[in-house]
Amino acid sequence: MTNQTILGPALDRRRLLAGAAALGAASLLPGAGRAQSGELVVSNWGGDWNERIAKGFEEPAFAASAMRIIHDLAPVPERKAKMLAERRLPRSSVDVTWLSDADAYEMSAQGVLETLDMSRIPSAGHIIEKLRRPYFIPAAYGGVVLLYNPARIPQAPTSFADLWNPKYAGRVGIIDQLYFNYIYAAALAHGGSMGDVSKAFPALLEMKKQVQPRLYPSHQALAAAFKAEEIWISANYSARAIQWEKEGLPLRWSYPKEGAVAISFGAGIPKRARNVDGAYAYLEAMLQPKPMGAISLATSYAVATDNADVPVEDRKRLEFTADQIAKLNFVDYPYAAKSDAQWIEWWNKEFKA
Repeated sequence: MTNQTILGPALDRRRLLAGAAALGAASLLPGAGRAQSGELVVSNWGGDWNERIAKGFEEPAFAASAMRIIHDLAPVPERKAKMLAERRLPRSSVDVTWLSDADAYEMSAQGVLETLDMSRIPSAGHIIEKLRRPYFIPAAYGGVVLLYNPARIPQAPTSFADLWNPKYAGRVGIIDQLYFNYIYAAALAHGGSMGDVSKAFPALLEMKKQVQPRLYPSHQALAAAFKAEEIWISANYSARAIQWEKEGLPLRWSYPKEGAVAISFGAGIPKRARNVDGAYAYLEAMLQPKPMGAISLATSYAVATDNADVPVEDRKRLEFTADQIAKLNFVDYPYAAKSDAQWIEWWNKEFKA
């Protein structure tokens, strides 16, 4: 179910002032951004992701603004369905939507997202070249890697194929909402590719039969399972591994020999948004060096720009090496957009059943 939260004058002032002081909020927005007013509806995932974006970026950046940010929170399939259903309406109910790079491509191809006027986002020139898209402003990127408990698995796993190891039967953790990443990982581990995942489906059915993976509804549930040692191994975003290890969970991460599945997260503007000026101000504010650094530190992802304010030691901790970056597997966007509906149907009817 969609959940709404509001940022703006209604926010607890102590939280706002603390965040503003920490990041120097008055300097984060260009003058035009600070002058924005009215309501801005921002669609995003819920849970700790939205909390980190709100505290790391939105609250300090817009504390001095007259604009109120209203959060429209839901899992991405629900949010995409809502945007598609609103295509023919005079106005979208959302002004800014957070998506992954693949979901943003799909929504753009479906005629939902605006082609952005980059002249209204001057800082877009600082976006890393490989991450640039005409309909999407990335905020952070990372990759799907292997997570494991070193006390239970002393020798670090080296391949996505380790998720099929019978030694870990009953101890493999899978997150339901990341179905597409497990499909990619299965394909890469069994001779497929990012542009042909046909080998993933029999492989995942074999995993279900032989390993009996435990299925969890969220990142938080998977983290709790690692903490309780209910599971010993999984595949998830590198940022989650960094975050959870810092929080004291008994896990490490390793880079699979097949290469990590690359992913970036960011925001776009739905067509017929009500507050277009506010939406552009939001995207420009996000790309400022301090907010970009704050998002990276809050989410444990690598930054998507070349001028973010991130300490050198944190960059080393959060970013992949040059060799690992070279092996990243990027999504084949047209193939994924065409296939996603079939993938999720198969996942729900065959893998989850």
